[in-house]
Amino acid sequence: MFIETEDTPNPATLKFLPGRTVIAAGTADFPGPETAAASPLARALFGLPEVTRVFLGADFITVSKTHDADWSLLKPQVLGVIMDHFLSGLPVIEGEAEDEEAFDAAEEDREIVAQIRELIDTRVRPAVAMDGGDIVLRGFRDGVVQLRLQGACSGCPSSRATLKHGIENMLKHYVPEVVAVQAVE
Repeated sequence: MFIETEDTPNPATLKFLPGRTVIAAGTADFPGPETAAASPLARALFGLPEVTRVFLGADFITVSKTHDADWSLLKPQVLGVIMDHFLSGLPVIEGEAEDEEAFDAAEEDREIVAQIRELIDTRVRPAVAMDGGDIVLRGFRDGVVQLRLQGACSGCPSSRATLKHGIENMLKHYVPEVVAVQAVE
């Protein structure tokens, strides 16, 4: 098994490409070991003390490290955990996927939300997936779009600029009702 790696815009995060499907549908974000109960792969990765976040995409895994950790030492360990997991035959996710979080929007804004969702899903999410992350629409209230950053996007030094200068400007251009974009957890 050959696993490729790619840098991401976030220096604390690397993208690992195992050359096979990781998750058949959707994504899974594990911001800490306490959230990884449903994923044997994420639990194994959190067994490395320097791992702080695990994000699973369709065909990639992003792993974030502590500030003090050195990728030249940690990367081979992460590669070993990923390889061992896939060779073991264990599932990446056990059981049913959890229900999506609550979405905050007024009923009268449903058409605006549909436009925003379409732009996020077709223009933004594919681009951030290439960088090892995801951006999920969490709400729209009083002209403010609420987005949750996942994977390499979470904690990325350039994420604020991406939100304000990229996503916010695009949404304001296509959806005049949008006045701002903000990140939420």
